[in-house]
Amino acid sequence: MLCTGLFLLLLGAAAPASAHAALRATDPADGSLLRTAPRQVTLTFTESVGLLTDSFRVYDPTNHRVRTGTAGHAPGRADTARVPLPARLAQGTYTVAWRVVSADSHPVSGALTFSVGTRTATVASTAPDATENPVTAALYSIARYLAYLSVALLLGTAAFVAYCRPPKAAPLRTPVLAAAWTLIASTAALFALRAPYEEGTAPAQALSLTALARTATTRPGELLLARLALLLLAASVVLVLRARRTRLPRRATLTVAAAVSVPLALTWSAAEHAAAGIQVPLAITSATLHLLAMGTWLGGLAALLRILSRTTALPLSVPVRFSRLALGSVTVLAVTGVYQSWRGLGSWQALTDTTYGRTLLAKLAAVAALLLAAACSRSWTTRMAGARTQTQVRTTTPARIPEPATGPPLPEPPPTLTPPPSLPLHHLRRSVLAEAAVAAVVLALTTLLTSTVPGRTATEAAQSTTAVAGIPTASVTTIPFDVGTPGGHGKVQITLDPGRGGTCSVQAVVYGPDGGLSTVPELRITLTLPDRRIGPLDTKVTDRGGYWAADSFTLPLPGTWTMKATVRVSDVDQVTVSAPVRVTR
Repeated sequence: MLCTGLFLLLLGAAAPASAHAALRATDPADGSLLRTAPRQVTLTFTESVGLLTDSFRVYDPTNHRVRTGTAGHAPGRADTARVPLPARLAQGTYTVAWRVVSADSHPVSGALTFSVGTRTATVASTAPDATENPVTAALYSIARYLAYLSVALLLGTAAFVAYCRPPKAAPLRTPVLAAAWTLIASTAALFALRAPYEEGTAPAQALSLTALARTATTRPGELLLARLALLLLAASVVLVLRARRTRLPRRATLTVAAAVSVPLALTWSAAEHAAAGIQVPLAITSATLHLLAMGTWLGGLAALLRILSRTTALPLSVPVRFSRLALGSVTVLAVTGVYQSWRGLGSWQALTDTTYGRTLLAKLAAVAALLLAAACSRSWTTRMAGARTQTQVRTTTPARIPEPATGPPLPEPPPTLTPPPSLPLHHLRRSVLAEAAVAAVVLALTTLLTSTVPGRTATEAAQSTTAVAGIPTASVTTIPFDVGTPGGHGKVQITLDPGRGGTCSVQAVVYGPDGGLSTVPELRITLTLPDRRIGPLDTKVTDRGGYWAADSFTLPLPGTWTMKATVRVSDVDQVTVSAPVRVTR
């Protein structure tokens, strides 16, 4: 319980998790300067995305929201979202805040800017009401961890009772009931929090009937409802059997348990990483087997620990059978884990260069510690099994009795009845307790992995960004200045479009000490390339009424140029400041 509480605190205090659909490209490009207004904004992602009721928010240069059309997908492209813009847009810089839901059920958001005709100071924020709500994100993460924990306890306990056959299953009744109710409650909480989690709003929205109805029409919502239906159906069957005092045969019990556990595991695998990316059918199958094996091992471990803490002697057959069950589970986990790691990473480099890879390394280290503790338990169990075999051989071999020299032979001694030895529990209890503690760490890292961008997706998005960056884009440089008089400080923002060698345009905006636009009587901007002894080249920017610009300026060579800006704020006060500027080919 202590480990569980610590990890609930960790998950609740963690920052909002990254989503899994990475932005591949935008049209217009972020930071671009357009001669004419675009008719729509298009976003292309690395996987299919779902749209919300307010997925796009467009703000004009005066920070007023622009009336847009209904957002939708491009024809035949579930990974491309777009929103129509008005026919006429005023000149200036526009901000687009967006938020969508990736195919693996996690929301992703961001913002971009584009300018029509000319660049102006960007006064729009990235829509703070559309960002993550920390309370909602924390509650959702806690509910997800509790769901993982409780399903592992249910699956593992069922497998433990059916296969290991403990002499008394009564000590497991209380944790099973607690796990069942926790799974039902956490699933209901996930369904209620789904809408505010996607929208990035406060948890109070969970009480909205409209939000609940919309969640019920989404794939994550349908899977959560299916999970609730399965749990309630299983609970109803158990209650009916208990009321009639009916006990099913062992084979029938196993069949019913398998019929419930497989679709129950599917409600996780069909909503997480496996539902998006490559080889989806195989990935969902692998994820389902992985979850079942994890629950069988870790949940069975908790059941064994519960039995050990509630009895003073335990038949050796119970831990021996669990050792076999755990070995089979570990084999399935190894095979499916290798496949899922390859699918999620995509390359060895992603193992250290991405958050997903580093989290996976931490999980592998925890699993290694868990296997070490399990090996200790298995070794102790094996030694006890060997000791039992030797004891049985000694007790079942009759001692030779010498016959008397005379007289009738002595009667055969009565057979010695030796009860089967029980396992001393103090050593096994310690090793199983160590396994359970590390298992809590593994479950927490598993939950974090499902909330982290897969390495393959992160690498693909980075490569897409690099490719887009290869297209000539604007270079923006901000240089602070201070003439040494009261109110004589601020900053000048200078844009070269495109930021490469050749002909480009220059725009400059001066900001005052309050962060607002400032009008200055004179601004001069020059560029020098010291390595080639070129310059200074005067851009000859002119006042365009609130900003300074030059429509045509030539940068003859790529390299690291020195940009100097001379700002005059009054008839006698001026200052020259500089900053390096990287110019590409």
